[in-house]
Amino acid sequence: MVPSRKKKFWSKLFIRCVKWWIGRNFKEVNVQPFEPRPGHSILLLTNHFSWWDGFIANRTAVYDLKKQFYIMMQQDQFDQHSYFRYIGAYSIQKGSRAILDSLSYSAGILNDPDNLIVIFPQGELYSNHETFIRVETGVYKLMRQIKGPCQVVYHCTLIDYFESLKPRAYVHLFDLGVAGELSFEQLKENINNAHQQALKNQINMEH
Repeated sequence: MVPSRKKKFWSKLFIRCVKWWIGRNFKEVNVQPFEPRPGHSILLLTNHFSWWDGFIANRTAVYDLKKQFYIMMQQDQFDQHSYFRYIGAYSIQKGSRAILDSLSYSAGILNDPDNLIVIFPQGELYSNHETFIRVETGVYKLMRQIKGPCQVVYHCTLIDYFESLKPRAYVHLFDLGVAGELSFEQLKENINNAHQQALKNQINMEH
């Protein structure tokens, strides 16, 4: 694995660019009210349907959850965008022993309550209309290694246009529990219950 070399200067510059870039391409990003648990780091599990997902999650992490942003990236994607390591990205390579190093590294980051890691539990891209979230076992293996208090949060982004030419991104946040207190079956059930609730809530979104 290749670790992050996060730098405050580049992270602050990048999030400003992200906010501007999202503002140019979206009518709005509407983050639903959510109160994170005090004194907990956050493992942010995000549905994965577009190239924008990591950028929207970065925006949520910094401006709404007030956390230091880190993101786990597949090795091939990381190799193409290795400069992301300066804003909190690090690599993971499936099917190799190096995955154990990545999980241990992730747990170390989440032992600090100021930090947040974004992970796509589905492991690959699925339609924004997907109704079932597949959760890979690596997420649970990571959760078992975290020693400090860590809140597991589902970050569901859903897109609607309504009357605008530009899309609106609606971010629904759900508390799934604390890392050390969840079984794998509970994690899968909680994340899918949250996803179903997000789909129901989306129908009533104001525009």
